[in-house]
Amino acid sequence: MKTYSLEELTDEYIGKKGTKKRDKFENELRLDLLGHAIKEARQERNLTQEELGELVGVKKAQISKIENSTTDARFTTILKVFEALGARVSFNVELDNKKIAY
Repeated sequence: MKTYSLEELTDEYIGKKGTKKRDKFENELRLDLLGHAIKEARQERNLTQEELGELVGVKKAQISKIENSTTDARFTTILKVFEALGARVSFNVELDNKKIAY
């Protein structure tokens, strides 16, 4: 029985890296992981969505949408959420496979 790597399956069913469909898939995956990280951090702090929303200045529904990746939240809102959770955020920016910001 032949086994396939996740990369091979993704290439076949989603598309190769650099294609529009693959880029969209990977972007949605990153947003989903971000929402999951926010939910996990909120629960670790024993906060409800409503309590976190109050700390950030948004409604409970907005926190729910962010956690479930059902909205394109503003970057400033995401940063406020992590700040309210006391989380340190870091990210990398790459251009043509060269890091330009850390």
